[in-house]
Amino acid sequence: MPVIDGLQAQGDLIVIPLDMVPTINPWWGTERYVPRGGVELVRGEAGNNPHTLVADPWTCKYTTNAQDPLVLGIAAFANTAPVYLIHPEHGGTGVAPGTWLVRRQQERRQGAHLGRRLRGNTVLVAD
Repeated sequence: MPVIDGLQAQGDLIVIPLDMVPTINPWWGTERYVPRGGVELVRGEAGNNPHTLVADPWTCKYTTNAQDPLVLGIAAFANTAPVYLIHPEHGGTGVAPGTWLVRRQQERRQGAHLGRRLRGNTVLVAD
């Protein structure tokens, strides 16, 4: 499985290097190590298809307390070795060591005009 050191998407999630989003302030005082069986970051709207972050022991800390002004942030994590975001339909995505933000993806609603403000004309990407 390839390991990517940069912006990457998996279904309805996007993994962003934290230094690309300076408006994010993770609460690192609430971080935990990713447990042996991984941690489920989000599940599809119908309750199916979880996105699970897995890591070797003691190599990745995560927090679900990321102050995101867009209210799309799910988690932030810092890893010292490659970690993997696993999904039953999309497979796995390897993430290189670094500090990352995991956000839900959004898209324009059908019929939204390019000149209009994006915030009021977007919906979450469904997985």
